[in-house]
Amino acid sequence: MRRIALGVCYEGTPWLGWQSQAGGNTVQDVLEQALRRFTAQPVSTICAGRTDTGVHALNQVVHLDTAAERSLESWVRGLNALLPNSIAVQWAREVPDDFHARFSAQGRHYVYLLRQHRVRSPLLHGRVAWVFRPLDLALMREAAHHLVGEHDFSAFRSSQCQAASPVRTMSHIHIEQQGDFFLFRFSANAFLHHMIRNLMGMLIYIGQGRQPPDWVLHLLAQRDRRLSAPTFDASGLYLAGVDYPQQFDIPTRNPYDLLYELSGLRFAETVSEKS
Repeated sequence: MRRIALGVCYEGTPWLGWQSQAGGNTVQDVLEQALRRFTAQPVSTICAGRTDTGVHALNQVVHLDTAAERSLESWVRGLNALLPNSIAVQWAREVPDDFHARFSAQGRHYVYLLRQHRVRSPLLHGRVAWVFRPLDLALMREAAHHLVGEHDFSAFRSSQCQAASPVRTMSHIHIEQQGDFFLFRFSANAFLHHMIRNLMGMLIYIGQGRQPPDWVLHLLAQRDRRLSAPTFDASGLYLAGVDYPQQFDIPTRNPYDLLYELSGLRFAETVSEKS
């Protein structure tokens, strides 16, 4: 048996998230169907982070065990010939048995792309979120600063979240603006169910002046999801990448370059960090 790691990119709008469901309309279901045809045997996959309905991935990392002998290039081209246009394998690596797409991960990165304009764009529907009220970048950056570090994120977890602990370590947050577009980048050791969409709802409230930046501190202290803003749209959210120990040689992709392909905008990194 060989262990193969794959980097998978997908547009999440047509799918009910990553995780397999009885109806079969998920990214995992479609990928495993393609793998079954490609290897001529049943294949189970494990991913780095389960994305929700409508959420996209730029570099989802998946591993599988198989007896099939294929070149690494065949894993990419052969699978892509069997996958729909909204899903594509970007790279393949043979990895040691102690590699695990989920448990070997040391950090995860998500980006959120948002457009602020008085009129919605049908051309960006499903790929970029939209608000019509003006946003104050400085207020959102000030609020984001309070989120960096280790916190109990109970106020930002879904009621369906199955994580054993609500404590997570947010290593940094980037928030940038170019014209009508805002790009948010979140990096942490791991995320809770709906955590980023709930954080986005809160940051947008603050950016619109509906709450002050230090509202974040109140919500973190209260640990009550009911006190925060509503969960925001899934369409602007992308799993950008996953960090692994260097010995596994897992490829990374620059989310800024990939989002340039989508929006045609160049964003420069600006970091909100706490030591």
